[in-house]
Amino acid sequence: MNNKFIRIYEDIAERIRNGEIEAGTLLQSELELSERYQTSRETIRKALKMLYEEGYIQKIQGKGSIVLDIRKIDFPVSGLVSFKELAQKMGHRAQTVVKLFREQAVDQALSQKTGFAQQQQVWQINRVRKVDGEQVILDKDYISQRLIPGLDEDICQDSIYEYIEQGLGLSISYAKKEILVEEPTAEDRELLDLEGFHNVVVVRSQVYLEDTSQFQYTESRHRPDKFIFVDFARRK
Repeated sequence: MNNKFIRIYEDIAERIRNGEIEAGTLLQSELELSERYQTSRETIRKALKMLYEEGYIQKIQGKGSIVLDIRKIDFPVSGLVSFKELAQKMGHRAQTVVKLFREQAVDQALSQKTGFAQQQQVWQINRVRKVDGEQVILDKDYISQRLIPGLDEDICQDSIYEYIEQGLGLSISYAKKEILVEEPTAEDRELLDLEGFHNVVVVRSQVYLEDTSQFQYTESRHRPDKFIFVDFARRK
């Protein structure tokens, strides 16, 4: 059947997810897999291509396919990387769902929290990020309407940073970040799959354009098992 390679992909992907095939090991060769699944090597190549595109394996010339560790995702601390850019490395394993999109005036409490001036109009956006079907990140954003006009739910579903850089032609320059661990809120428990987890990792960021104007405040709330927060340090 034409979709046999999909069934093979799904079987191997499930074995990687449940740990039967360990991260860092070499996947069986095309010949071994074709014998295991009683199919042609061309069908196996299609399944391997799909595994590669979905972020389960990395092809190493002359060696074969090495299994990637899909349980943890490197999340750069010092870099400014959109979720779409991270998701592209994971293929279709990642998905965004917009839970809230509305306009809001900044009051005193929100000004103290975000750094935006009072009475400024902002977009308020809540998005849930899914990885392998599990809801593991809640992103809560406030974005300046004056600096970033024209936002809508479709853009938020896709990539706000891509819209800013490619649609508006603006340059995102730098961010101030803080990382802490908190007990989950009622909202976290409602929107994230947190059964068995008693903490969330919270990254709060104020993000600036090239002219030093703050355009975004974001609070990104992560289930702790899915991400490794990485940085590069050099002794001076």
